[in-house]
Amino acid sequence: MAVERLLPSEEARDLIQLTREIADKVLTPDVDRHEREEIYPAGVFATLGEAGLLSLPFPEEWGGGDQRYEVYLQVLEEIAARWTAVAVAVSVHSLACHPLINFGTDEQKQRWLPEMLGGNLIGAYSLSESQAGSDAAAVACRAAAVEGGYRVDGTKAWITHGGKADFYSLFARTGEGSRGITCFLVANDTTGLSFGKPEQKMGLHAVPTTTAHYDDAFIPDERRIGAEGQGLQIALSALDSGRLGIAAVATGLAQAALDEAVAYAKERTAFGKPIIDHQGLGFLLADMAAAVDSARATYLDAARRRDAGLSYSRQASVAKLVATDAAMKVTTDAVQVFGGYGYTRDFRVERYMREAKITQIFEGTNQIQRLVISRSLAR
Repeated sequence: MAVERLLPSEEARDLIQLTREIADKVLTPDVDRHEREEIYPAGVFATLGEAGLLSLPFPEEWGGGDQRYEVYLQVLEEIAARWTAVAVAVSVHSLACHPLINFGTDEQKQRWLPEMLGGNLIGAYSLSESQAGSDAAAVACRAAAVEGGYRVDGTKAWITHGGKADFYSLFARTGEGSRGITCFLVANDTTGLSFGKPEQKMGLHAVPTTTAHYDDAFIPDERRIGAEGQGLQIALSALDSGRLGIAAVATGLAQAALDEAVAYAKERTAFGKPIIDHQGLGFLLADMAAAVDSARATYLDAARRRDAGLSYSRQASVAKLVATDAAMKVTTDAVQVFGGYGYTRDFRVERYMREAKITQIFEGTNQIQRLVISRSLAR
């Protein structure tokens, strides 16, 4: 069922309606087969870009939609309710655009942003390594300064859209310590850049996750974003927004699971009446609905603080923690509502449950979110 949303403007309401129409027409008919057969959704991101849905939170002067973050996140939630993997890729694309938007020169922005925000170029975020996940400062992939640019050697891991993206926001080591990391905007056809086989994941099968291997890959000076050594600052500045993106995605996934469970509970009968009318099942669905509403409220609170120019780092961690834990619980309970059928691949809820798990892990595990929250309380 359609979520009743409290939106800041008529334009925002039109955007939500447009998103629903595109998602129902383009995403819903293909998601089951593409996820089952691990087929990449070719053309989907261009369609979203043409509709302006990839540029919503960015400045109008660079081709963005200049929308509030609370609007962008609710658009993302609507996409996630139809196809989680696509929504994750959209969130990651926004994350990949962040360094250029916020730290690039005007010349760099004019050169690359229009195509990035219009959907012609899709981005990926390349920070993590096998030994540097939660500990971003442990990055070992190295960029050595040479005439005209840098030579990059090393391996990056867990790249959403790896091998399919058109550009990668890469963070590589140019010096020692936390101030020895630099950001680069790397083209997909860079000589010396190759990708490993897609990871065999529990879910999100339609969009690949891979490693990236840099073997003496030359990155010209013009593709360095920000100052040398500023990379960790750039990376961490993007993560609060990225965490809100994943919170919205998790909420959309949980809403989809709730909707499926309610529809089934109204149709399935036991002991002479629909199972939703049995108090044990009705209360379970009520708890699921409360969890979804709470998740949405937490991410919107953080987004509205962001839009108002207030500090929102702790609230972003709270939103990511609450929304992704809710998604895991709601999707698991949805399987329970379906009973034995929920454990089969004949119904979407088993896929929802598998997809929910990763939301508790990427953009900072939920253990890291608790660390961020606890440290904020200790100040």
